[in-house]
Amino acid sequence: MPVPAAVPDQLRRRPFRGTAAISRGLLTRAQLRSSPWQRLFRDVYAHQDVELTHELRIHAAALLHPHAVVSGRSAAVLWGVPLAGQDDDVELSSFPGAPPVRAAGIRMRRADLAERHVLRHAGMWVTSPEATAVELAGGRDLDAAVAAVDQLVVVGGADLAVVRRLADAALGPGCRRARRACALADGKAESPQETRLRLRIGRSDLPTPVAQFRVRIGGRFVAKVDFGWPEQRVAVEYDGLWHTDAKQFVLDRQRLNRLTAAGWRVVFVTAADLHRPDQLIARIAGALTTVVR
Repeated sequence: MPVPAAVPDQLRRRPFRGTAAISRGLLTRAQLRSSPWQRLFRDVYAHQDVELTHELRIHAAALLHPHAVVSGRSAAVLWGVPLAGQDDDVELSSFPGAPPVRAAGIRMRRADLAERHVLRHAGMWVTSPEATAVELAGGRDLDAAVAAVDQLVVVGGADLAVVRRLADAALGPGCRRARRACALADGKAESPQETRLRLRIGRSDLPTPVAQFRVRIGGRFVAKVDFGWPEQRVAVEYDGLWHTDAKQFVLDRQRLNRLTAAGWRVVFVTAADLHRPDQLIARIAGALTTVVR
């Protein structure tokens, strides 16, 4: 005879250790194997209605390793920067001397973590936004590394000056890459693609634009643009009008009309344009050299 499904309220919303639930009398072993439960890791379960996200898997992994520190892309997720997906391994760090951990879906590394760069956040030990930025800055894809640092500053609350100091003091594999990426970050981009666009422009012969420039006419605010050349009154916007939401589309049109009325030209850039950098740079250069009469 099948065992009736049991769904205690305290187990509905968050991961739990199966052995703990059994010892508290909330479930039997047979009930734990029934359909309401999804297994996340060995001895860690969640109710089937709980959305399976990377953050959920981080909490599940922390139940298995409560003294480990969430780090890398997983730490970025906890700081609000979605650099890891649902199926990506949870990244944890342990202090030197801790026993090795081998578990499917968890990537554990040993690291000499300074206490001041490890914080208690969301009920877990997590590398600080600044330490997380430096770790990710050491990645082999320079543009992705710079974008990660920018997002941890803009979204995750990292202090860019502290990030750069930590990178300058870093030793070990990837430290040179980390210093370069942190030096290139500006902590202003509102999306990873904006960072990539800024880096493309920076590698060209174009004059350096002002990031997140506020256009004002006679002291009156007109609009904020991703990149602006105030003397030429040229702006570059990443994906500026490509919204599917009807309300946002109307707002973007109104904003474009204000910029145009103020004598500004706007070059819009899409993801596809970033894969054709020569054409993109030529288009921006053309706008900068066009004389408005």
